[in-house]
Amino acid sequence: MSVGPLRFGMSHQQAIEAMEAEGFLCDALRIETQYGRLNRRAEFRVPDAPEGAAPVTTYFLDHKSLAVVAVDALRGPQVWLDAIRLVGQEPSKLTERVWDYVTERGMPCMLSVEGEVSSEELGLMVRAQWAGDARLSRPIFVKCDGWACMVHDCVPTTEWNVR
Repeated sequence: MSVGPLRFGMSHQQAIEAMEAEGFLCDALRIETQYGRLNRRAEFRVPDAPEGAAPVTTYFLDHKSLAVVAVDALRGPQVWLDAIRLVGQEPSKLTERVWDYVTERGMPCMLSVEGEVSSEELGLMVRAQWAGDARLSRPIFVKCDGWACMVHDCVPTTEWNVR
């Protein structure tokens, strides 16, 4: 339903207001490389952060409805799944913890061909992002809601290019 102050389905303006209350700024709603109905991207950063250093990236459906939230492995705020820290963790260990969490609750869990764990019920995929010579976890939260078949299909082209 939500990631921190961001609620799926909210407008870009509502997302700006929610993130500003948490100390984040948004410069613009950018045109996203066409990826189905996901066609707008907004990056939220902290004041005085360099350009391109966005801790949180959001993607909107048809210009108006928040559908995807990605949290940067290096700069992003910490996001938790109960007692599991999702941001900036060692991907192999986190994959095991998320897999156990999901399957213990009777929900199906999937692994991508790259070994990234995802849960349809939670709307979560944990990707890996390079941090120097190490890889750290970059969670992506989605609300498919009929516009895509599965979490994997909801990940925008821009996110697949983040390494």
